[in-house]
Amino acid sequence: MKKLSDALVSNDDFFVEQVHLTAIVFDNTDDVTIWATTFRDDEPHFFHLGLPFHDLDTLLRVAGDRADALAEEVADALATTEEWPCLLEYTSDEDPPVPLPGVALKLAVTFPADAEEDDDPQPHNIFYLEGIYARLNG
Repeated sequence: MKKLSDALVSNDDFFVEQVHLTAIVFDNTDDVTIWATTFRDDEPHFFHLGLPFHDLDTLLRVAGDRADALAEEVADALATTEEWPCLLEYTSDEDPPVPLPGVALKLAVTFPADAEEDDDPQPHNIFYLEGIYARLNG
């Protein structure tokens, strides 16, 4: 599977659809990282997505018939985890990737912090969530 950052044609914010969550990583801060896949040019691509915890709650609500179970799993992990970070994976037959149907995510490109100003830095395969948009079918 290819990295989403390798498929970028510019460094502008952009949208992805057909997103599937493959992991949720969080600790005792307000930050969360999602591991996800999407399609670009009809090929699967993976990426990491940084977002505030309250946006995770919104994403879990749009996870279709798995929304309640996922929210409960995250709540249980928050209440019982003794070592941070906590990793919840969705990559097996028992816990398959979680589709986010009817949703587009607006992503912002990030760059390495140590990139020199004169360099032409390559973007990270870590993006930041700028917005969650529902598709309205008419």
